[in-house]
Amino acid sequence: MKNSFKELKLNELLAKREEVRKKYFDLRFMSVVGHVENPLEKRILRRHIARLETRITEHQRTGGPGVVTATKGLSK
Repeated sequence: MKNSFKELKLNELLAKREEVRKKYFDLRFMSVVGHVENPLEKRILRRHIARLETRITEHQRTGGPGVVTATKGLSK
């Protein structure tokens, strides 16, 4: 799964990031509340999120199709 994000388009990357973030949140919640079978899964999900963020940033910098422009925090 390490290199499976290269073929995805920007919209797919954004959707995948939200999906992985939700899995990570659920796993964190379960680790606090109860028992987690694979504690290394948190590290794996964090790394997937970082890879997705990197790919999203690359798409935004290259100006590829479907670029989402962020104006958060910018004011004139």
